[in-house]
Amino acid sequence: MRKNKVLITGCSGFIGFHFSKFLLERNFEVYGLDSLNDYYDQNLKKSRLRNLHEFEKFSFKKLNISNFKKLSDFVENINPGIIINLAAQAGVRYSKINPVSYIESNISGFSNLLLSAKNVKAKLIYASSSSVYGESKNIPFKEDEKFLEPLSLYGISKKYNELISKNFYDQFGFKSIGLRFFTVYGSWGRPDMAYYKFSEALKKDKKIIVFNEGNMSRDMTHISDICNGIYLSMKFKTQKNEIFNLGNSSPVKVSHLIRHLEKHFRKKAKISYKKSTDEIKKTYADLTKSKKYLGYNPKIKFEEGMKEFLDWFDEYNLR
Repeated sequence: MRKNKVLITGCSGFIGFHFSKFLLERNFEVYGLDSLNDYYDQNLKKSRLRNLHEFEKFSFKKLNISNFKKLSDFVENINPGIIINLAAQAGVRYSKINPVSYIESNISGFSNLLLSAKNVKAKLIYASSSSVYGESKNIPFKEDEKFLEPLSLYGISKKYNELISKNFYDQFGFKSIGLRFFTVYGSWGRPDMAYYKFSEALKKDKKIIVFNEGNMSRDMTHISDICNGIYLSMKFKTQKNEIFNLGNSSPVKVSHLIRHLEKHFRKKAKISYKKSTDEIKKTYADLTKSKKYLGYNPKIKFEEGMKEFLDWFDEYNLR
């Protein structure tokens, strides 16, 4: 059945790996696509892929979504019923180092994927981000908020994804679902994320760089809840272009995260404070819409989710 044939872009990434595994465990046919860039440790990405290759119904193609011809041909050839776009240049501060990568992947690449999905009439679900909210004063963040002003190039690129998706609906009637993820964490996570970087620094007795005095809060959402939210959006029969928040609706202060990690590693963190104008002070998802239409209901509390991550982190670093 075509609806059980799913293309997942960014399959070697943190969320892409987990959601590919989630579907494979439910007997879906998964086509993974990834450029395997070197934004962070490629060995971690390759380890994730090795795990996915253990499943009979998984196949992988190394391909950059910024190449429209190759992408379009690949999508047309496999003819998936559903496309989940999790490929993107991630990171808020990296845009000052390599801004072009955001244009190529998050803007040009996403546009290519949107057109490819439209051409084969596949259902498209794509990753947006809480970064689109910028420094909104309307907390918790609601999907229908107007005049959003993202602070970073990453956030701007994700807002572009939502705008061009809306345009494709207005112009062509092509419906898609954008999911605004809120600080996703868990095992096999991204080494550039604060919870992972802090863990590595504590383990190696190195300094932790903390922005804005550690007063920022993040709506940390465990990967298992995110996977469930994406799956629910696959089953949702959308009548128009839609945006949903996928968060935990329970912000965690950076200072609290550090104290939690200090207890685990039984060490006092060495902290270097810096200022950043790219960082949102607080993210906080309003889940009213996601609960009503998707039936989304996050279950993993911060302490439980961090235990899952830290158990994996300790084991992975023994290799």
